[in-house]
Amino acid sequence: MFTEEEDRDRLFNENYRHLLHLGWSAHFQAQLTDRCDEEVIPARVVGVRKNNFRISDGKKERLATVSGRLRHNADGVYPVAGDWVLVTDTVILTVLPRINTLSRGAAGKRGKQDELPQKEQVIAANLDRVFVVCGLDRDFNLRRIERYLTLIYTCGLNPAIILTKADLHENPEQFRAEVEAIAFGVPTHLVSALDETGLVEIEAYLSPGQTTTMVGSSGAGKSTLVNRLSGRALQVTGAISDSVGKGKHTTTTRDLIVMPQGGMVIDNPGIREIAFWNDNDGIGDAFPEIESLAAGCRFSDCSHSHEPSCRVLQAVADGELLQSRLASYNKMKRELTYLSDRQHKSADHLEKERWKGVALKVKELKKRNRNK
Repeated sequence: MFTEEEDRDRLFNENYRHLLHLGWSAHFQAQLTDRCDEEVIPARVVGVRKNNFRISDGKKERLATVSGRLRHNADGVYPVAGDWVLVTDTVILTVLPRINTLSRGAAGKRGKQDELPQKEQVIAANLDRVFVVCGLDRDFNLRRIERYLTLIYTCGLNPAIILTKADLHENPEQFRAEVEAIAFGVPTHLVSALDETGLVEIEAYLSPGQTTTMVGSSGAGKSTLVNRLSGRALQVTGAISDSVGKGKHTTTTRDLIVMPQGGMVIDNPGIREIAFWNDNDGIGDAFPEIESLAAGCRFSDCSHSHEPSCRVLQAVADGELLQSRLASYNKMKRELTYLSDRQHKSADHLEKERWKGVALKVKELKKRNRNK
């Protein structure tokens, strides 16, 4: 006789074994209850296009569209690459609850704080790791890497940094040292186009059932990295402009690619604007040394800009901390604080509006009772 837990595990393995290589787990199994039958089955979103999605049920891929109910449900969760969904034939009915998401503020709001993004853009879902891909050419920028790390940490995800085009330099290790000095504890790998440098290390992240996504600028080498890890040309790549050192958007869609190592990689278009959406304490993970120094400040709400007895400013004066890193920290701290305040105020506003509607209904009911 099987125990209840053993019986559940046995049925999980028997009925959904064909989904395991796509990352299916007990988390998603628990969401099914009685919603699946011969017509409604689980599948994973492996490609996002303008008007449709590529889905895989573990045996074959096909194109699908979302149901009208899901499309017009303003509060509904819309599918993204990496999502698990319930489908009937070629129609996506619902998105199963996610383990996590990589989200940012929707692009298009540059400039001042009062122009911060007004809505969330979910880039990918159900991830085990996020690769920050940066080329060792004009793309190399420590401040941008800090921003990517803060974005990833605010989403509760684990980063790894991939430095591509290491063959452009006689001593690429100096770049790795610079990155490691601002990315505490984050695995950092050098990749060269001329040999297999770094590829074996990266393959360790691609064990069966593991899902990784990549973020970085256009031309950083994300698609080239996918092609090299897969051993064939899966993604289109493009040249870098000699005049401005920037790449074109050769990747225009989001695709989940099953790699020969057994894991999966979601390739994303290049990101120009790294805008935050979540206000979780990711900045503390991205700047742990500043957070540690801040504990020694006289004031608990010290802004580390002008206050007396500021331990952080003293560290800058003593050469313990670079002014550029503190400036980066302060800038993102202000953005995240503003974002948090705005979202909380929005929630309070919605609550007030809801109770205002309730009060009006009560008033109307009392008026009707008096007129009877």
